[in-house]
Amino acid sequence: MTPSRGPLGGERGYSFLGMAMPAEPPDPRTVAFFDGQNLFHSAKEAFGYTYPNYDVYRLAAAVCADQGWRLSQVRFYTGVPDPADNTFWHTFWSRKLLAMQRAGIVVYKRALRYRNKVVELPGGSTHTFLAGDEKGIDVRIALDITRLAHRREYDVALVFSQDQDLSEAADEVRTIAREQKRWIKIASAFPFSPTVRNKRGINKTDWIRIDRSLYERCIDRRDYRPR
Repeated sequence: MTPSRGPLGGERGYSFLGMAMPAEPPDPRTVAFFDGQNLFHSAKEAFGYTYPNYDVYRLAAAVCADQGWRLSQVRFYTGVPDPADNTFWHTFWSRKLLAMQRAGIVVYKRALRYRNKVVELPGGSTHTFLAGDEKGIDVRIALDITRLAHRREYDVALVFSQDQDLSEAADEVRTIAREQKRWIKIASAFPFSPTVRNKRGINKTDWIRIDRSLYERCIDRRDYRPR
C-alpha cells in the first residue's frame, strides 16, 4: 500500500499495489476512541484549561459532523488514581466516568500509579516530583481499534490522541482493510493552537486539528471537581 499526503500533513488515501482502494461508503460509521489524559494535556497546552472539561460525546459528534461521518459509538480510556494517592482526582474521575456511562459511552479505566521521577535542572541540581503513570491505556486503545476493525464495526476510527505508540494500530487497520477488501480510515484528532509544541497527529493517520472555537462548543458545563 502506498500513501498520499493529506492536507494537514497526515497520510491520506491509500491504494493497494497500485490499484484504487475500495470506494468510501456514503455514510461512514465512526467509532470515537478517546485517550482521556492525552486529550486533557493537549487541551491544557493549546487553550489553557486546567482540568478535563471536555464533553466527549459532543466533541466526537462535532468532528463527525464536520467530516460527514456518522457517529455510532464513543469509547473513553483513562487512568484513575487511587483515593489514597489523590482523593481530589479520584473523586473527579469517578463522577465524570459515571456520567459518561449513564450517557451510553463505553468507559475503560486503569489504576494510575504514582512514582517519584527525577529531572536534572540547569546547573547540575536535580528535582524530584511525584508523577502519575497510566501503563496499559495505549495498549488497550490499540487492541480495541484492531478488534473492532476485524469485527467490521466501523468504517472510521476517530482517535482523540497524539500518542505515537498508536501508529502501529494504524498499520494494522490498513492490513485489515486489505484483507477485508473494504474502505477503512483512521484519523487522529487533537487540540491545536499556534503556541503548541507538538503540531503532529498520530503518524500514518489523517490529522484533524481542533481549534478553540470547536473545543469551546463542546465543553461539559457540569463541574465534577469536589469542593
